Amino acid sequence: MNRRNFIKNASIASVGAATFPTIITSCVKGANDKVNIGMIGTGDHGIMRNLKNYLKIDNCRVVAICDVDKTRMNKAKGIINNHYQSDDVRLYDDFRELLLQKDIDAVQISTPDHWHVHMAIAAMQAGKHVCSEKPTLTIQQGRILVDQIKKHNLIFQTSLEDRYLEPYYRMAKLVREGHIGTLKKMRVGLPGQYKIRYDANTETAPIPDYFNYDMWLGPAPDAPYSPGRCHWNFRWINDYSGGNLTDWGAHLIDTAQLCNNAEIWGPTEVEGVGKRPDSGIYNAFYEYDLKYKYANGVEMDIHSKGVEIYCEGSNGWLHSKGWNKKLQASSEDLLHIKPGEEIRAVRELNEHVDFVNCVKNGGKPKHAAEDMHRTATVSHMGNIAMNLERKLQWDPAKEMFIGDDEANAMRSRPERAPWTLDKLMNG
Repeated sequence: MNRRNFIKNASIASVGAATFPTIITSCVKGANDKVNIGMIGTGDHGIMRNLKNYLKIDNCRVVAICDVDKTRMNKAKGIINNHYQSDDVRLYDDFRELLLQKDIDAVQISTPDHWHVHMAIAAMQAGKHVCSEKPTLTIQQGRILVDQIKKHNLIFQTSLEDRYLEPYYRMAKLVREGHIGTLKKMRVGLPGQYKIRYDANTETAPIPDYFNYDMWLGPAPDAPYSPGRCHWNFRWINDYSGGNLTDWGAHLIDTAQLCNNAEIWGPTEVEGVGKRPDSGIYNAFYEYDLKYKYANGVEMDIHSKGVEIYCEGSNGWLHSKGWNKKLQASSEDLLHIKPGEEIRAVRELNEHVDFVNCVKNGGKPKHAAEDMHRTATVSHMGNIAMNLERKLQWDPAKEMFIGDDEANAMRSRPERAPWTLDKLMNG
């Protein structure tokens, strides 16, 4: 039985039967030289941000979608077919089957965090370019992803919009070009309390017949199904994410890393305190007060009192208070400086346009995997420090905590068989 028939006939509800694709397919341009996109994950962000933007791009076409929730997949199907005025989009409830389709050039991964790295590596093994939501689930996973990307001659783009938003782009350019003098301090504000959506019932319940819960869990630990565990609310459970510190942190911390010329590096020290629920399935920190230090002397505070990013230098400061809000400055003159690179050109892009352009024409995407990994590492460091309730020293070169075996053990997590990265990479 060939792999295609195996996957079609195997019971994906049976964990023991699960395997990853190991064949390598060629990346072939679609009809009229369009980039053919396969969507893996069609939830809120998958539809409202990612799919919405791909449908606006003339030189690509969404040809396939995959989701473990058939209601969400059918919603995406209706949007796509209505846009193209056709009934051509193909549906898959197993991402491995989608990856076997030779006419698909690239995939957009819009799943919960615990699936990002596994699916990205599987997609590259199948010869697909990848645009994936952020962040990684662990420090170790991020490093494995970056190392795997180096083995494939394919594009990887982080699906994060901040590199294309004017306030953040302008702030990073002004700081990097020295317009506020020597950078001294940064402050990153993120949301605090959980924002619960949909069915918030966290009691054990029967699995809906339209939902492949076992596939949704994938490499995460086995756990009883409840509506409040899945979809949007997975963010507040450490088995699948890391709370707002990793979710929102992937946005604002990324800009801070850029301001400090540390997008492929990171801090050397972290300490802080936080709060999380005493009971229930939600166990991520919802309050945090963290302090980081970099080798160049820059200090960065991260708090949970509201969205902001602030940079202070020896000659002035820059501040954006709120999400994607207009830049404020210590001097009006700072706001009239034109940074070295034309901002308008970046403003007319987004992560999806950039990704499709790179797939068609080559080049390096503006938000590569190394940047995503280093930003996620900052968040993971914070969660580990709050868990251990002590100051931690970090070596950005070795990506290890210095002299702390307990902290280093928390750089990775056990994975549920057979969805382990080791099995994925080694067969």
